[in-house]
Amino acid sequence: MQKLKKYFGVLWMLLGAYVAYYGVTNSWSKISSANLEDRVFGWVVLCVLVPIIVGGLILFGKYALDDEYNSLKSTNEKVNE
Repeated sequence: MQKLKKYFGVLWMLLGAYVAYYGVTNSWSKISSANLEDRVFGWVVLCVLVPIIVGGLILFGKYALDDEYNSLKSTNEKVNE
């Protein structure tokens, strides 16, 4: 099960990198649009949504790689120290 968690950790981090690329390229196409509504939406996606989504995916993947989700073991070790 630990290997599966680490595999999915790498997968989440790669997905975060892909979403970052796709989000930036897609929002740049919206920002360069002639329609004002598209430009505003592009800036909102670029400045707000992309950092939140990418940060969450990469952080989730990092925690999976570092075995941070094994909370029962971590909590017992901290109590015993």
